[in-house]
Amino acid sequence: MSMEVVGEFLKSIVFSVIAIFGVNISTEEPRYQVIESLDPQTEIRLYAPRLAAEVSVSQSNDKKLESIAFGKLAAYIFGDNRLKSKIDMTAPVETSASGQKNKIAMTAPVDIKKDQQSLTMRFFMPTQYQPETLPQPIDPDIKIIVIPEHILAVKKYSGSADEQAITRQQEELAAKLAATPWKIAGDFRSYFYNPPWTLPFLRRNEILVEVKKQ
Repeated sequence: MSMEVVGEFLKSIVFSVIAIFGVNISTEEPRYQVIESLDPQTEIRLYAPRLAAEVSVSQSNDKKLESIAFGKLAAYIFGDNRLKSKIDMTAPVETSASGQKNKIAMTAPVDIKKDQQSLTMRFFMPTQYQPETLPQPIDPDIKIIVIPEHILAVKKYSGSADEQAITRQQEELAAKLAATPWKIAGDFRSYFYNPPWTLPFLRRNEILVEVKKQ
């Protein structure tokens, strides 16, 4: 086993251990500007344009929708793309494609939109990529989308992110916005920044919805 492989293995172990405590290293996050703070947990944010890999899955009796969607997107970033560029979940991995070296970092957060019958999940792409340079997916269910600049109301919370908790957070965000000039202009979404093994009280979760000011 080469020293490089040993080093990458040890690095992955360290990243996994510190992730227990809610720390993400080498993880790029979407860029935004805080327009207004409604309270310590609630902000109005202006997000810059960004690229995302998106997949939508329908109701399945034998597997959770989250697992199906995550599996498809994970396969894409691990190399199931036309450049065969691979992505490590905790740190950039440098690979070669057509003589060019590509360094792709797994980004946070994971974006989820869910209803009773379907779920849409997005992985945001590193800012170094443009639509024409991003490795294209092989899976036809995965779409590469360009998200234009947009304004989101965001409520931060920690702990459980089950359906009951998400519904409660959505209701609280809607109630907060009702008392402001900011009106809901889209569907609620969820952002999850930490892996499942992070201690619940240290997890960073967010409920988001697109808004417009009236």
